[in-house]
Amino acid sequence: MSLLPVVEKYLRTHQLAASRFGRLVTGDPRFVFDLRRGREPRAITRDHVLAQIRAGVGAGMDAAAKEGTRHASAR
Repeated sequence: MSLLPVVEKYLRTHQLAASRFGRLVTGDPRFVFDLRRGREPRAITRDHVLAQIRAGVGAGMDAAAKEGTRHASAR
C-alpha cells in the first residue's frame, strides 16, 4: 500500500499544509515532500502516520491560521 495517496487526500480534505502535517505527525516538515520524491517509510512509520490520520491530527489547523488565529502560547 502506498502511503502518498492517503496523505495527499488527507491534506486536500483538511486543507492542511504538507509541512505542517509532516511536523505534527513525524516531527519532520519535509516528510510529505520526501514521500512525493519517492521516499518509502518504514512499516512502523507508515503505521504511525495512518493512525494519526485516523485520529484526525491537524484537521482544520491551517484554516484557523489563515484567519489569523494564534495559539495562546504565541500571544
